[in-house]
Amino acid sequence: MGLFEKKFCDICGEKIGLLGNRKLEDGNMCKDCAKKLSPFFNDRRGSTIAQIKEHLKYREENKQAVENFHVTRTLGNSTKVLLDEEANYFIVTSASRWHEANPDVIAFSQITGCDMDIDENKTEVMQQDQEGHRSSYNPPRYKYSYDFYITLHVNNEWFDKIKFRANSGSIESKGSIDYREAESLAREIIKTFTQIQEKVREGIISANTPKTAQVCPWCGATTLPDEKGCCEYCGKPVNK
Repeated sequence: MGLFEKKFCDICGEKIGLLGNRKLEDGNMCKDCAKKLSPFFNDRRGSTIAQIKEHLKYREENKQAVENFHVTRTLGNSTKVLLDEEANYFIVTSASRWHEANPDVIAFSQITGCDMDIDENKTEVMQQDQEGHRSSYNPPRYKYSYDFYITLHVNNEWFDKIKFRANSGSIESKGSIDYREAESLAREIIKTFTQIQEKVREGIISANTPKTAQVCPWCGATTLPDEKGCCEYCGKPVNK
């Protein structure tokens, strides 16, 4: 088989152009099909043709979830966390026209944890003589930059974490306004997802706790309070 033998995409059947091949475990995929994969899916080379087709089926179904998604809260700068607090779903995307990008719509109940990391990058500052030769200062000098990264751990069939940078661009000065703003934003995102996790856990505990009949202090009916602790007849809180 020749080095430049024509290859065809095992997903869509189209001919793969020069430098357009994306290897799979048991076949080939064109770059157009590769663009449809979730940005958080990183096991393409280890996936079979059948697995990729199943993943793309999930991605196609995700489009309807995007259509149904209603933003109630937005966190972040260049990469944004969009929350639908009414339906209990979220999106992480850097696309300005996110409806067209088909970002993964993930349920609050799929969150298993969240972390924040501050990456410090250290680069030596060099001096240059009149002839253009570069050398170290004595003692050496360094410049630093900082990035705040959020990692969301999720229980998803196709990926188990979502990692993104909270700040728009690298920050050069520790303790600067930009640094403090980025740190504040990162902590707000962590706090938000921690609260979401706690709410999900409380819902699970509540759902598994046997309900007992109570007399509503408002309407006097004997009721089994709903998940919000409200009377099923008048809708007011039983424990006022």
